[in-house]
Amino acid sequence: MREKIMDRSAEIVVIGLGYIGLPTAIMFANAGFKVIGYEIREEVVKKVNSGNSHIIEPEIEEMLRKALENGNLKATSDKKEIKGKDVYIICVQTPLKEDKTPDLSYLESAVRTTAEAIKRGSLVIIESTVPPMTTLKMAELIEELSGFKAGEDFYMVHAPERVMPGRIFKELIYNSRIVGGINEESSELAELLYRTFVRGQIFKTNSTTSEMVKLMENTFRDVNIALANEFAFLAHQYGINVFEAIELANTHPRVKIHLPGIGVGGHCLPKDPYLLLSSAKEDFGLIRKAREINEDMPLFAKDLLMSSLKTINFPPEEAVVTVLGLSYKGNSDDTRNSPAIKFIEEIKDVVKEVRTYDPYVRGTHESLEAALKGADAVVIATDHSEFKNLDWQSIGGLMRNKILIDGRHVIKEPPKGFIFKGIGRGEY
Repeated sequence: MREKIMDRSAEIVVIGLGYIGLPTAIMFANAGFKVIGYEIREEVVKKVNSGNSHIIEPEIEEMLRKALENGNLKATSDKKEIKGKDVYIICVQTPLKEDKTPDLSYLESAVRTTAEAIKRGSLVIIESTVPPMTTLKMAELIEELSGFKAGEDFYMVHAPERVMPGRIFKELIYNSRIVGGINEESSELAELLYRTFVRGQIFKTNSTTSEMVKLMENTFRDVNIALANEFAFLAHQYGINVFEAIELANTHPRVKIHLPGIGVGGHCLPKDPYLLLSSAKEDFGLIRKAREINEDMPLFAKDLLMSSLKTINFPPEEAVVTVLGLSYKGNSDDTRNSPAIKFIEEIKDVVKEVRTYDPYVRGTHESLEAALKGADAVVIATDHSEFKNLDWQSIGGLMRNKILIDGRHVIKEPPKGFIFKGIGRGEY
C-alpha cells in the first residue's frame, strides 16, 4: 500500500459528494490518483460528471473540470464500481435527531457499503465528525461484515476535515491535519496519503483522540461565541456598543473575544458540542448552557423586531418583514442549521408576511427591490458582502415603514430616518 500511495497508483473511493466529499475527491484526483466519488443522489452524480458543481465554492468548477479532463475523477451511484479499491474515504453527514442525540445512520450506511467493497489491505478513513469511540465501533462493524481483522487485514483512521466554506481548497492544502488511526500503521498510511497534497503539518494520534480534537475545536468556538452573545445582552442593559468594547478588550495580549450575532449555524458548531457530550457519563453544564444561549439568539432578534414595531405603534400582524440572507455565513449558499431560518420560523405566525432575499440561495425573491417594496422592517441575518454597502436612502424609499434590525453587525453607522436596532448595539 505504501508504494501504491507514493506512486499515485492507489485507487480511491470517496463516499458522499457533499460540501467536504466533493472537494476532497477533486483534490486527490488532481494530485494524480484515480478517484471514484460514490453518491446515492443521482442528480448529484449527473451534475458532477458533467463538470457542474452542486455546491457554491470558489474555484470548485474549474478544479472539477480539470479532474474530469485528466480522467482521474468519476462519480457513480453503482456499488459494483467501488469494489476492491485501495482507499475508502467516508464524508457523510452526522446530524442530530430531534432530541439532540447523534444520528449516525448515514455513517453506518456508508460503513456497511464500505465493508461490502473493501479488499484485504484497504485503508478506510472517516472524515465525518463523530462522537468519541465511533471509529473503533465502525472498525468492529467492518470486521463483523467483512470477516477481515482491523489493523491487520484492513486499516482504519479518523481524519476530520478542518475547513471553512469559502476557503475549502486553500485550507485543504495549508491547514494542519489530524490523523488518528486504530493502530500505528493505520496512522502512517493516512499520513502518507494526505501528504500527497497537504502542505500543512500532519499530526498522528489515535482515533478517539482525533475524534475528541475535532469536537473540542468547535465546542471551544461555540462556547466563546456564547460568551460574546451574553456580553451583547449586557451591552443592551448598560447602553453601550459591544463591538467597540470587544475591539478594545481584544487589545489585551491574552484576550480574543469572538463576535455576537443572530445565531450559530453550519454543519459543525450547532451539533458538535452535543456529539462531544453524547457518550459522556457526566457533563457539568457549561457546554450545554452555551448551546442554549446560541440557540436562543434568533429569539433575541425577534424581540428587537417586536420592540421596534411597538415603538411606532404598528401591529405585528400587519407587518411585512424582509429577511436579508438565508445562509448561515456570508458569501455562501450553505443554509444548514441557519439561524436565519430559525428566526423566520419564530416570526412567521406573528407577522403578516415574511419575504427573503439571498443572492446565493435559490427560492428567495429574485431582486432586493422586489423583496423590500412595501416592507415595514428589514432584518439582516447573513453578512454577505452585497449587504455591506447598500444604499439605505433608496431602500427607505421603497419601504412603508423604515425599521432596520442588524443581526450581523453589517451596519456600522445607522442610516438616517430608520429605527435601528442591532444585536449588541445597546447605544441605540
